[in-house]
Amino acid sequence: MRKKNWSCSWICPLEVIVQIRKLLFSGKEKMAAASPAPAPAPAVNVACARQGRLRQRYEGCYRLVSGCIPYMIKEDGKNSSSLQVLMISTPKRSDLIFPKGGWEDDESIDEAACREAFEEAGVKGIISGTPLGEWIFKSKSKQKSCGLEGACKGFMFALQVTELVESWPEQSTHGRRWVPVEEAYGLCRYDWMRESLDKLKEQLLFAGDDTEHVSSPSLELTVPDSSASLYMVVPAVAGGAVALC
Repeated sequence: MRKKNWSCSWICPLEVIVQIRKLLFSGKEKMAAASPAPAPAPAVNVACARQGRLRQRYEGCYRLVSGCIPYMIKEDGKNSSSLQVLMISTPKRSDLIFPKGGWEDDESIDEAACREAFEEAGVKGIISGTPLGEWIFKSKSKQKSCGLEGACKGFMFALQVTELVESWPEQSTHGRRWVPVEEAYGLCRYDWMRESLDKLKEQLLFAGDDTEHVSSPSLELTVPDSSASLYMVVPAVAGGAVALC
């Protein structure tokens, strides 16, 4: 008789504990079902920048590079306007550069310039059919090397900006900044970039009223179709605006 009572004294508390656990778990399941699921993060549609040099073009010992000077004509008043250019920053440097990069074998030279402008600066626009010029320079990592190691032949174009996107492929490494063209001279990293600014002003002056420019005091330029091509080409100015270097 004592043995039976001893067994019951242990079984009853165990049953109570089991029932309490069931009640707790069922309550948590009901709360989870009632609470709404967290909303997914909005998708950001940013194209990836090209990587590597498998499709890189070369001319002898020179790596071929294409780039551009993004610009806009800003209206300052009824009868005045100013030329502004878009420059980009690089990590650990205080000076600025223009978008440029390797010209690859599946694109034309102006397509390469517009691709680099979008990847590095997040801009689209109208590119001139006439290059500003061509320059020979060393790549950033080979500035102090001797001989032709790291030698590049770069072609620069004028790009009239029609759209600024909020997110672009290389946003984490390249900031962007609109500056008056005269201020840009003091911010350029290399002399050849200052020369390209001279060529830009010559080309725009030569073109005169033949090219329709976009002006925007707010600098927030858009086009109706965001899926449109990165650029359109303005035909070369008759006779060529600027002789190549």
